Amino acid sequence: MMQRSELSASNEKLREKGGLGNRGMKVIENRALKDEEKMELQEIQLKEAKHIAEEADRKYEEVARKLVIIEGDLERTEERAELAESKCSELEEELKNVTNNLKSLEAQAEKYSQKEDKYEEEIKILTDKLKEAETRAEFAERSVAKLEKTIDDLEDKLKCTKEEHLCTQRMLDQTLLDLNEM
Repeated sequence: MMQRSELSASNEKLREKGGLGNRGMKVIENRALKDEEKMELQEIQLKEAKHIAEEADRKYEEVARKLVIIEGDLERTEERAELAESKCSELEEELKNVTNNLKSLEAQAEKYSQKEDKYEEEIKILTDKLKEAETRAEFAERSVAKLEKTIDDLEDKLKCTKEEHLCTQRMLDQTLLDLNEM
């Protein structure tokens, strides 16, 4: 494809020669304009195609990177699955052992059931004793609270009495002084 400058130059040459008529000149100019428009459109399309290709390459690289990661994850998952299957076999064997133990424990359960009944009776008796002890403790706490209040009241009275005694003592001392001064 010719560049615009080449087309313009060729148009100028044709005009200079003057061999073609105006009509022929206009046809050539119209073709040149159409060619220029086509070239501009094709340049735009080329840029868009390059951009789309670059975007596709970037997406491809991203998908390829993700694929590598997923493949690694798949390998680790398969390894874990194999481990889980081996553990499952071990657990099934352990389950058989537990089932056998359970059967023997069920046989012992009847024996322990009788002991449980006996212990429940003892717990009931001890619970009743505990309730009685708690009731006595509450009564004792109330008595202690009353006694502490009485002690506080007596201490307050003692304090007041001491203060009255000090006042009386001061008054007596003052009276003695007054009598001595007379």
